[in-house]
Amino acid sequence: MFDVDKWQEILATIQQNKLRTFLTGFSVAWGIFMLVVLLGSGTGLANGIEYQFRDDAMNSIWVRSGQTSLPHKGLQPGRYVRFTDADYDEVKRSVDGVEHITSRFYPRGELRVNYGKESSSFDIRSVHPDHRYLENTLVKDGRFLNDWDIQEYRKVAAIGVRVEESLFGRRSSLGEYIQINKIPFRVVGTFEDIGGPGEEEKIYLPITTARRVFNGGNRVNMFMLTTGTETFEKTEEMAADIRELLAQRHSFHPEDRRAVMVFNINERFRTVMQLITGIRAFVWVIGIGTILAGVVGVSNIMMIVVKERTREIGLRKAIGATPGSIVSLILQESVLITAIAGYVGLVLGVATLELAAGSLPEAEVFRDPHVDLPVALLATLLLIAAGTIAGLVPAYRASRVEPVVALKDE
Repeated sequence: MFDVDKWQEILATIQQNKLRTFLTGFSVAWGIFMLVVLLGSGTGLANGIEYQFRDDAMNSIWVRSGQTSLPHKGLQPGRYVRFTDADYDEVKRSVDGVEHITSRFYPRGELRVNYGKESSSFDIRSVHPDHRYLENTLVKDGRFLNDWDIQEYRKVAAIGVRVEESLFGRRSSLGEYIQINKIPFRVVGTFEDIGGPGEEEKIYLPITTARRVFNGGNRVNMFMLTTGTETFEKTEEMAADIRELLAQRHSFHPEDRRAVMVFNINERFRTVMQLITGIRAFVWVIGIGTILAGVVGVSNIMMIVVKERTREIGLRKAIGATPGSIVSLILQESVLITAIAGYVGLVLGVATLELAAGSLPEAEVFRDPHVDLPVALLATLLLIAAGTIAGLVPAYRASRVEPVVALKDE
């Protein structure tokens, strides 16, 4: 039960030793403050790293053609590898684990885009419908490209919101015709992109239509696919299978990394997540070490308190105080100092993070530093538990004091 007399005594003791109490509390508050700031900074770094990967699907494999650098079966190095629809179809059919797949064809030369009197130059990508899943494209109005557009060679386009703003102003572009090098394409949809403004200045065309219009034949510049929920080991197998398949189709050495460049984004993302985990673990180690230093300080101060109050403790035991009541007295004082100081440190730490998040310029490598509520609560509980532990040894020593010996203490 709540013992008013005991708490009044604890508060009186604290008031009589203000400087000692302040220094003890400061060491604890500094420890929790540093833990919160370090955790928030670690989150900011992690957010920054993840932000740099926001544009593309993390569970993806990208394949680009290149130039052979190794001789193979009598063929000299220096040959260019050129993908076609057949390569795309074979990968789609033969490689196990493919979720979404698309290829790209880039029309050559500068392409001018016109609508009425408005004219500009935008990045034109001719793709398959699944491309939206590779680039995290979000349809705003209308629709994206579909399979019928591919099969029927439709002259349609999905344009980024910044393209619409540039050519149409505040008007809707749906159903309107834009001209790309004087060839009309009907706008069927507009999109936003997680990648930001640069990705919203793109125009997507059906790959079959673009190649027919811009003399692309059956060429493919690159293709990309997502691996769904496959394990990292499985995606490595898929990447190896793609390289082996293309090596057979284009007669280059399977170990020739320059002939075909296969980028397993799963591997990069795994490395990034390991880095983030390492950063967070390092932050916790440093933060907990700082707290432990404060806890040791609390324990040392409480030992001094016990030493100073030896005579008083002996007198208490002489008039009937139990060891449990002595332990309770010391522990409650320890927990009170630790809890109040920890709360102050927690509030100051959170306030510092909020101030930093609001005042620091927006950057890709450090974004939104904050501490989650469960983590903050865990840190507070950890601190209170540490305060209890810090007072245990001094409290135990106090309970072992012999009244006769204590009363002789000067």
